[in-house]
Amino acid sequence: MPNHAQSAFLVNAQQDPVLLKIIGKASYLNSAPVSEFFEEMIDQGRSAFVVDFQDCTGMDSTFLGILAATSMDLRRMESPGSLVLCRLNERNLELVRNVGLHRILTVSSGVEPRVQPDGTALTQDAGSADQVAANARLVLKAHEALCEVDQSNIQKFQDVVSFLRRQIEEE
Repeated sequence: MPNHAQSAFLVNAQQDPVLLKIIGKASYLNSAPVSEFFEEMIDQGRSAFVVDFQDCTGMDSTFLGILAATSMDLRRMESPGSLVLCRLNERNLELVRNVGLHRILTVSSGVEPRVQPDGTALTQDAGSADQVAANARLVLKAHEALCEVDQSNIQKFQDVVSFLRRQIEEE
């Protein structure tokens, strides 16, 4: 099983829809570039995304929250966009459903994406003090998005949200 250092995100932003392929585990340790990528693509007017989970070995609540926040941003567009998750294994599908993401984005059953990664990889800078603070804000935003998606997530993530709010206030 790959560790976080072996995890990667490959993209193809030249095609429509934009493709993000997850290799290894998607977690708070490596998902800041994914959040930045989605934000940049939406700022450029891109509104259709496919996330390929075929090689994803797992994900945590921060990554799920990034998907939630992105989906909500796409829904708020003048012409609503789409976020499709494809080729999820049973465990990843269960994680998506447990936090209610299947209600706000499309979960495709095994469909092969129409586009392939072009070899572009998303990377993250090492942990400077500024990066640590930015990661805390990202993790908070992700968990707040999960709480917005499904009220039952408030109880699941209240300790994380409280801890991160206190940590950010102390900066």
